[in-house]
Amino acid sequence: MNRHMARRIQRGLGRGLIFLILVAGAFVFLFPFLWMLSTSLKTPQEIVATQTVWIPAHPQWKNYAKALGYFPFVRYLMNTLFLVSMNVVGTLFSSALVGYSFARLRWPGREIWFKVLLATMMLPSTVTMVPQFILFKKFGWLNTYLPLIVPAFTGGATNIFMLRQFFRTIPVSLSECARLDGCSEFRIFWQIVLPLCMPALATVAIFSFMFTWNDFMGPLLYINDKMAYTLSYGLRTFQLQSDSKWHLTMAASVVVAIPSLVLFFCCQKYFIEGIALTGLKE
Repeated sequence: MNRHMARRIQRGLGRGLIFLILVAGAFVFLFPFLWMLSTSLKTPQEIVATQTVWIPAHPQWKNYAKALGYFPFVRYLMNTLFLVSMNVVGTLFSSALVGYSFARLRWPGREIWFKVLLATMMLPSTVTMVPQFILFKKFGWLNTYLPLIVPAFTGGATNIFMLRQFFRTIPVSLSECARLDGCSEFRIFWQIVLPLCMPALATVAIFSFMFTWNDFMGPLLYINDKMAYTLSYGLRTFQLQSDSKWHLTMAASVVVAIPSLVLFFCCQKYFIEGIALTGLKE
């Protein structure tokens, strides 16, 4: 009985320690957002005060209205949503097609090309940035959204790998039964395999959304028209033009960050499930 109680106490202490570590880690990641939220509600005097003020005496909610009035927020939001929607659709369709080909179809050189695909994951984006810019310049795509959209329809190595691993967990017998019934390969992919991969597809969609929503380098390189800016690029220009009005800059930053946070908390079930189920089968 004493041993049993000792084990229960030991397990309880272990779980408590893990909980404290997780809370400490969560606070480290939440600290910048909490500081940004606090600063967005301060007056300019509270920001430059010698003593740090976490909870403003009189929260300045009007800072948000002022910040969004400094630049065409609605136009930048529509531009960003357009890019996000096109990138999510393109990434899901192209990555799913290529991943299905690597996972379920037999064709010469499949394993070799899959290794080449994995090798491209080791290349940092800065290595391909200049060649891509020169290529898109020769195409005449500068100051258009094409350089920010077209690559999504060519797939991505990480997304293809994740979906390929998930496709390999689906029983082959389902596809074989569908072939006996006369289904084409594309119909098997579209109506049988793809509906079973919603967790993985949701994970890829979240990754694509987050990357496009927060992308700053892409619009910086290819977009010159101010009315075509995205929120991330517009936020940077607003910071440069706001003359160190940090309360307004933080207010605009909070508004830009909220959609990403809402999406993650609403879809975290599918996100965690998709991450957990990919890579289970070699």
